[in-house]
Amino acid sequence: MSHKTSIIGGRECFIRDSARPRYILIQTLGNHERGIFDRTAELISEACGVPFVLAAFQVFDWDLDLTPWHDDAINRNPEVGTMTGETLRYVTESLLPALEAEYGKLPVILGGYSLGALFALWSSMQTDRFAAIAAASPSLWIREWLDYAKVHPVKAGKVYLSLGDQEEHVKNRAIKRVGDCVRAEYELLKAQLGAENCTLEWNQGGHFVDGDKRLASAFTWCINKLSNYE
Repeated sequence: MSHKTSIIGGRECFIRDSARPRYILIQTLGNHERGIFDRTAELISEACGVPFVLAAFQVFDWDLDLTPWHDDAINRNPEVGTMTGETLRYVTESLLPALEAEYGKLPVILGGYSLGALFALWSSMQTDRFAAIAAASPSLWIREWLDYAKVHPVKAGKVYLSLGDQEEHVKNRAIKRVGDCVRAEYELLKAQLGAENCTLEWNQGGHFVDGDKRLASAFTWCINKLSNYE
């Protein structure tokens, strides 16, 4: 796979591609993800053996760009919760058209880790542009997530969820809700999509463990599920 860096729509993008790709994979690119981007792509390639394009787009401000509504437990800045629509518009109106112009109109998998995974799930409730969602350790402890999810079903056909088995065993009262929230989200997804079209995988460790491996597993599951239905 080749690696290239491009400026698309004013954001820096890391891209790994294979010859004749069958899927377009999109993920966030926070500063903490730059060092593991290539390894994530390699792990996906090794696991699924299906050609794909992985594009990671620059996140200017992790909380501001990816939080769908305000929650003081995430950030007390009142602007947090106001910009996520702009981030989604960037993906659908700038990044995706550029990728499709080069690689063709392929099934699109949107994924991410932590707030990136929260953004991916939220985005799938706004648009049907994504065939699958790869949500690794999503921050579903954000206030009122389940109330929102109950009345905004996902529009993607396949959804992967994961969580570390120690993520809910923390002192922070808000974050420790994550286990119950992710379990409840999984039950919603099974009702919406059918059990065969979603999964919840438990990993060992806390939130800051094996981010590259967890995200690679998320994308790999989505690719394999979509491939089975082709």
